[in-house]
Amino acid sequence: MGEKVVAGRFDLSDRQHYREKLRQCLTGLEQLLAQQRFDRPKNLMGLEIELNLVGADGQPKMLNAQVLERIASQDFQTELAMFNLEVNIAPHRLGGRVFDRLAEELRTSLAYADRKAGEVDASIAMIGILPTLDRDDLVSSNLSEADRYTLLNDQIVAARGEDFSLDIEGVEHLTCTSRSIAPEAACTSVQLHLQVTPARFSDVWNAAQAVAAAQIAVGANSPFLFGHELWRESRPPLFQQSTDTRPPELQAQGVRPRTWFGERWITSAHELFEENLRYFPALLPICDPEDPLAVLAAGGVPRLAELVLHNGTIYRWNRPVFGIADGVPHLRVENRVLPAGPTVTDVVANAAFYYGVVRALAEDARPVWTRLPFEAAAANFDAACRYGIDARLEWPRRGRLGGTAEVDAVSLVRDELLPLAEAGLDAWGVETADRDLYLGVIEERCRRRTNGAAWQAATFHRALETGMTRDAALAATTRRYRELTNLGDPVHTWPVGLPEPVPLG
Repeated sequence: MGEKVVAGRFDLSDRQHYREKLRQCLTGLEQLLAQQRFDRPKNLMGLEIELNLVGADGQPKMLNAQVLERIASQDFQTELAMFNLEVNIAPHRLGGRVFDRLAEELRTSLAYADRKAGEVDASIAMIGILPTLDRDDLVSSNLSEADRYTLLNDQIVAARGEDFSLDIEGVEHLTCTSRSIAPEAACTSVQLHLQVTPARFSDVWNAAQAVAAAQIAVGANSPFLFGHELWRESRPPLFQQSTDTRPPELQAQGVRPRTWFGERWITSAHELFEENLRYFPALLPICDPEDPLAVLAAGGVPRLAELVLHNGTIYRWNRPVFGIADGVPHLRVENRVLPAGPTVTDVVANAAFYYGVVRALAEDARPVWTRLPFEAAAANFDAACRYGIDARLEWPRRGRLGGTAEVDAVSLVRDELLPLAEAGLDAWGVETADRDLYLGVIEERCRRRTNGAAWQAATFHRALETGMTRDAALAATTRRYRELTNLGDPVHTWPVGLPEPVPLG
């Protein structure tokens, strides 16, 4: 949520006025859709990556304000905690050598940021959850110095009315409490944007939901939290629990969490925005002076500011986004599934796989969402988060057999989804060399049954076997991860374990 807000208190009239403005915004969106005012296809994609700041010892560094001052670029912004940054890459047109260009821009931007971070004895770590984070790092006093984060924290805490409970049972079992939303800052992700027309929105969103589990299976990179080995991709359960405004009683009643996968396939973008109003009370009832319906009546394009702000406080793994560029409204699907890292090559490979397979699935004559129950897609997502590259997923059978069957995630990706991704990238006009290079990275992860999470876990256990304590092993794994990230070779090529010490003399 990038809105510039001023911390303050809200009363009943603020919330009532905001609810009315939300209804006006939704009506305004309906009218824009009915009038076909939205931008025509431009095949535009965008990318954001959340990052961590670490010291030479692998520990988090609470220095984002100092680092951002030195970077002095609008491409970099604060994130929730003082050890977080976010880099935004300008939109690119899908086609040609787009992924090589994207990789070069990312390498240049991250290398520059890393040099600037080095001026305060820090460096950039691109990883789903920093393994060395401690509970004492994730407290409200370490939230970034921006009003919007303080206000968001205060409103979520007030809505919940009690401490947040974290309870994640994976390889090990973590239980703890927090008095703030700060643990959510542990989650650093890659967000992939795709601009779509209203007519194509539902097909693209449904396809993105269907393939989310496969994205996690091959891209998991977050196996540790607070010294515990948990799920292979621990961000989703952590994110849900650390932003959960529902006390246990509301959870028992089936009230939806603000971080969720969803509960059904859709037929329009409007459905998702309408659900957001129907299910979720406002956290930040800040009203814009604009009258959206009056702007529409005058032939203008309303900002729909309240709708945009509200949408930013509901954390769908595939989020609908309304935006305006050059005075023309557009819709985007924001894919929030993937963790950051391990390398630029891995990030771009994950992006190529996503954009290719979503294009192919969205244009399939027999859409996967007509053959796969939504509940199965949600269960697949959980299974992929728990087990990563070793997950088993439910997927429609090919041919005339019908129904679904359980299949290894690597077999599904290698045998069915990668060919679809190849066809999808061809349809985007991506050059063969780009397509083959980056989809080849995904294929090699499947062949070797490895990804960032698998490497982290294996290297950590090797470190333990040498007699290291858990804390020392996590720090050593983090330092080795940083070294290999800087070398740039994709994670499937990384040797497991720590380098042998160089003998003296």
